[in-house]
Amino acid sequence: MNNKIKNISELDSIIQNYREANKKIVFTNGCFDLLHVGHIRYLYKAKEFGSILVVALNSDKSVQNLKGDNRPIISEEKRAELLAALEMIDYITIFDDLTCKNILKLLKPDIYVKGGDYTPETLPEWPVVAEYGGQVKLVKEIKGQSTTSLINKINKMKL
Repeated sequence: MNNKIKNISELDSIIQNYREANKKIVFTNGCFDLLHVGHIRYLYKAKEFGSILVVALNSDKSVQNLKGDNRPIISEEKRAELLAALEMIDYITIFDDLTCKNILKLLKPDIYVKGGDYTPETLPEWPVVAEYGGQVKLVKEIKGQSTTSLINKINKMKL
């Protein structure tokens, strides 16, 4: 299972081999803190766009910078292990940056997938993907299925 988790240089070599075999590379990224049904449906949909699904996972440092001092709830190692258990995901890499622009510039996946709440103006990676000739696909999200909404719901409960 953990053989899916690769550093970026390992992943670059693997992706080149798939590209030479004419496989369509699909890429997405996120925090995936408190894995939920919205994530699962999103990842299945992302996989439908191609042959290989690569997930770039925000590191603990990156999640904290994006979401605040109380996040992540689950460590990057455990989040990566959870994602590695999912059949639709082929490879996972962990990154520290606030965006995955550098990974996209290196790997140049055929398709970059994000949630449907983004637009070309609000997605910082969009120009990078357009520059190398890739496609951006937006997947409609499930209302009320976000890690933040789950955390808020838990916080309101009397335990």
